[in-house]
Amino acid sequence: MKKNLIRVAIADDQRLIRHGLSYIINAQEDMEIVGEAANGHEAVNLIKRTVPDVVLMDVQMPECSGIDATREILSIYPNIKVVILTTFELEEYVYDGIRSGAVGYLLKDATPDELIDAIRAAYRGEAIFRTAIAAKVIEKAFKPKDPAFNIKIPKIQMLEMFTERELEVLQQMAYGWRNEEVANILHISESTVKTHVHRILQKIGAEDRTQAVVYAIRNGIVS
Repeated sequence: MKKNLIRVAIADDQRLIRHGLSYIINAQEDMEIVGEAANGHEAVNLIKRTVPDVVLMDVQMPECSGIDATREILSIYPNIKVVILTTFELEEYVYDGIRSGAVGYLLKDATPDELIDAIRAAYRGEAIFRTAIAAKVIEKAFKPKDPAFNIKIPKIQMLEMFTERELEVLQQMAYGWRNEEVANILHISESTVKTHVHRILQKIGAEDRTQAVVYAIRNGIVS
């Protein structure tokens, strides 16, 4: 019997896409599909019934978009990991996905291996924004100019929470890099990166890297 499976839900208005994704995911020894939804409203109801670990969320769906569904889902279940699925790599989709709290962005022409890697990475609490335009969009998302972020603590005060090195590590975490990659970028040891990540999570009360990245985005503390 399979144990400790990654429980995955799929929301997409195209039945063929849903069935194809389900086939690939159910073939993995460490995953199972808990349900499918054809629009945002169905997705929210499905998540309430099943509370999966990871949700693959299409952007354009009838009645309720994937972005709106993501916001609603994460307002109820903040620990669920949502990976945005879309056919087109558009800045607005990546940006809206980040702002909604999604941990990843995946194109529908991704390979099965890329899909599975993205699900596992999301489950581990890693951000997955590595498409060609992701860096540009993430930089934009880090500079909020509207009340949607609901910043309650002055930015200067939040920045003082972290050391200069912790902010550098948080920046790289936001780009989805793993500890080994962050270590190479910043020319420090991987163990040092792990120490900084641990301290960052402690300071903001986050349970994993994804929550830390979302915190940074919503509070504009990474630039």
